[in-house]
Amino acid sequence: MDWFPTVFFTFKFLVLGVGMYFAIKWHYDQIQKAEKGAALRAGGIMAGIFLLALFGVGLLAFFVSKVLGLDLGF
Repeated sequence: MDWFPTVFFTFKFLVLGVGMYFAIKWHYDQIQKAEKGAALRAGGIMAGIFLLALFGVGLLAFFVSKVLGLDLGF
């Protein structure tokens, strides 16, 4: 049974590596086909949504910890 983790993880990294390569290649090819301005605009919108979600989760965590009476001082 000592050989199983070695073979399993090698196979896993090989399959995931090939999958990531083709996923990145496919997305790169799609961007090359599309208008570059649209790709940049979509990336900016996604970054903005991510930052708003991050801020919202931070506020939610702060208020929940305040309601539970956790000490938030340094």
